[in-house]
Amino acid sequence: MAERIHLSPPDVGELEEAHVLAAMRSGWVAPLGPDVDAFEREVAGRVGVRHAVAVNSGTAALHLALLALGIGPRHRVLVPTLTFVATANVVRYTGAEPVFVDCDPRTGNVDPELVAEAVARWPGEVAAVLAVDLYGACAEYRSLLPICDGAGLPLVEDAAESLGSLHGGRAAGSFGRAAALSFNGNKIITSSGGGMLLTDDTAIATRARHLSRQARVPGREFDHTDVGYQYQLSNLLAAVGRAQLRRIDGMLERRRELRERYAKFFAAVPGVRLLGADDRQSNCWLTPIVVDPELAGWSADLLGAHLEAHDIEARPLFTPLHLLALYAGCDGLITGAAQRLFRTGLALPSGSALTDAQVDRVHAAISAFLEARG
Repeated sequence: MAERIHLSPPDVGELEEAHVLAAMRSGWVAPLGPDVDAFEREVAGRVGVRHAVAVNSGTAALHLALLALGIGPRHRVLVPTLTFVATANVVRYTGAEPVFVDCDPRTGNVDPELVAEAVARWPGEVAAVLAVDLYGACAEYRSLLPICDGAGLPLVEDAAESLGSLHGGRAAGSFGRAAALSFNGNKIITSSGGGMLLTDDTAIATRARHLSRQARVPGREFDHTDVGYQYQLSNLLAAVGRAQLRRIDGMLERRRELRERYAKFFAAVPGVRLLGADDRQSNCWLTPIVVDPELAGWSADLLGAHLEAHDIEARPLFTPLHLLALYAGCDGLITGAAQRLFRTGLALPSGSALTDAQVDRVHAAISAFLEARG
């Protein structure tokens, strides 16, 4: 039986093993340690920001960013509706409420015109804008930043999926007052589990670091000034992340190769386009296709079921958050663009660890599906 092909499996090997072994032999097996410090410096240097705070997830990094900006009860935060649920959950963690904003149908990223409309509709209530770099492609920061600056609102970048991407030549994770990276197992690089808050603002970095360590007062063993969180990153996991960071350029090249191959494959298939295909600076974390059933003669769901039958993982796009019962009743500016992408989109295997044989198997399965439909 053929081995299952996953969407974006971890890409780890001997270098990661050597880094973890060295960290274990150093004695730094508990949270924090020299690998955490070095990982922070190296990621900050890669992205081009002054400060990085390593934590145990991208969600934790987003939560800390909002707390450090003073977001709390009676505030509203603008959140793209087409994203993973954690982007909205962190708003609720602070006691604030998300306001959902629809997307640009070409890219899936939040529509800046709708953001400007939302800021004007809820003056004095919107306290921040949370933008997401969807599937690795940066949001339209050249439009979003002037909107936020003009309204005096902080912008937070959810760059969980976009390490290695650029926007106007500037690195993902360097936009706004703060940004969050994820090092989950399916991301561009992984530390098994982990994340990082990035910022040029010393006060934000200091506050986030304090809260991530249970808000302990330095030099006093059990004195705490705030409600803190156990968000620290393990030194062992940071060692994995450092090894991954050394290999990131090759990983990015591989994902871009896979994206280009999909682009050539579907160029001759009526009714199919790659989401955000015009963005040449994306890290190509995942390659989602969008299918027009009337032109193609088949749906994204049918292709997904066919691939699953061949033990190949493909996923629908994120469920728009305003459709979740969890967030029923939240305000938003909804055009239907995210819902259409959700109904017609499918993310295909895109991981840098995929072998040539696995990639050939994916394309053969898609070809067989298309041939069966004439």
